[in-house]
Amino acid sequence: QVQLVESGGGLVQAGGSLRLSCAASGLTAGRYGMGWFRQAPGKEREFVAAITSGTYYGESVQGRFTISRDSAKNTVYLQMISLKPEDTAIYYCGLSRTSYRIYSADSYDYWGQGTQVTVSS
Repeated sequence: QVQLVESGGGLVQAGGSLRLSCAASGLTAGRYGMGWFRQAPGKEREFVAAITSGTYYGESVQGRFTISRDSAKNTVYLQMISLKPEDTAIYYCGLSRTSYRIYSADSYDYWGQGTQVTVSS
């Protein structure tokens, strides 16, 4: 059974930083594309970052967020710096078996439960 468990969310002031973790179990996550999406109240799920053989970022986080993975720990990370109030959302980790159209939530086969990130002004 594949499970993705996110952690590391919380409340931070604008300009601060957080690191989110996504621990995978039930398969070797390093073989697949992994991504982070976020969803704010009343908004659609938004692509944040993904990692396959390369890394990809949404326009709104480019230069501030960094995605990485530790294959030994079967974990993907999202380092977030220079956080802004508009980054406030629930952040979800996903795994894509195909890594095709990695920007699209429809390409992901498994999702974690999400972790809340709140950035105060």
